Amino acid sequence: MGDSTPADQYFDAAIGLLQRVRDEEAGAIAAAGTLLADTVAAGGRLFAFGAGHSSLPAQDVVYRAGGLALMNLLAAPGVVGVDVMPATLGSALERVEGFASAVLDSSPVRAGDALVIISLSGRNALPVEMALHAHTLGVKVIGVTSVAYASETASRHVSGTFLKDHCDIVLDSKIAVGDAELTLDTVPAPFAPASTVVTSALLQAVMAETAATLAARGTEPPLLRSGNVDGGLEWNSHVFQQYGDRIFYRH
Repeated sequence: MGDSTPADQYFDAAIGLLQRVRDEEAGAIAAAGTLLADTVAAGGRLFAFGAGHSSLPAQDVVYRAGGLALMNLLAAPGVVGVDVMPATLGSALERVEGFASAVLDSSPVRAGDALVIISLSGRNALPVEMALHAHTLGVKVIGVTSVAYASETASRHVSGTFLKDHCDIVLDSKIAVGDAELTLDTVPAPFAPASTVVTSALLQAVMAETAATLAARGTEPPLLRSGNVDGGLEWNSHVFQQYGDRIFYRH
């Protein structure tokens, strides 16, 4: 066995983070699954939001094979992904006061719903304001963030607080400030981010808990099947018909 390659080191770092999250966040993950199951059982709707690259884990749980059909993407113009031009505008919009409240107020989100807010740093105005405003609307909030940022960086929200301060449940991704797992003497900046891998796994673990919790209570969880397996499209059509009033990505 020779020296480990950067690829090996990255996998080791990602695996280490996944193990930490599995062990240290187990209680919070179970609680989040219960909260979402409770929301579904009570007739509420489920939404996920993330800005920039934090939008990727949000999109990963919406309309996908093996996923909960009831998870909807809460979209805000200019911040979902890197499709906005210039890309730096998306980062700037995350710091605009009032934007999150406008997004929520013009969305289908209402009292009794649950909203998953994903923000690695949790420091920008957008996720903090979104959590604050969601609570005024009577919406439960699950925050997915790296708690380390709250002790190592300053908030960019007028309140001086972070996303983690305004959540019913906080899921800590354990990502180090800067989101880069590797350093090399020959490379001038840290590199190889792991936040998407870890945050997506965290959310999929919550989805698994939600589905199993519903099933344990005698409710068939509304899951989607792959459209690329026989019978998948018919299965999904039935789910859409049954839960159409709580699915917003089809109309």
